[in-house]
Amino acid sequence: MSAESLRLLRRMGLSALLAGAVGSLALLIRAGQRAPRLLLLLMAIWMLSPFIVLLLAGVLSKRWSLLTRATLYCLMLVVTLGSLTIYGDDALRPRKAQAAFVYVAVPPASCLFVAIALSTAALISARRLRREDAA
Repeated sequence: MSAESLRLLRRMGLSALLAGAVGSLALLIRAGQRAPRLLLLLMAIWMLSPFIVLLLAGVLSKRWSLLTRATLYCLMLVVTLGSLTIYGDDALRPRKAQAAFVYVAVPPASCLFVAIALSTAALISARRLRREDAA
């Protein structure tokens, strides 16, 4: 992957994060119209946590391997699309029982997915580097 491709992927990922955070927040507000304001605020912080984690990872990723950074930027796109799809489905077909379930379950599932994917990419990069050093 070229440096230009990586820069483009980074811009797309960061743009997606912003759109995903705003869109997810709008869907939460729509779903929680009757919820107490404090609860809605706490839910918003919880729901935005995967976007914040990815943004912080983007800031810290300057020295990461090319593969790990490319994985991070792809994760920004995937988590955004996944979150908006799930929250959008909930907005179109609200659940009667456990109405807030998706807003409670998606953030930790997203963070776990990000942790597993980034760890895997970092391990693969480290193995490649060791093989290159040994050769």
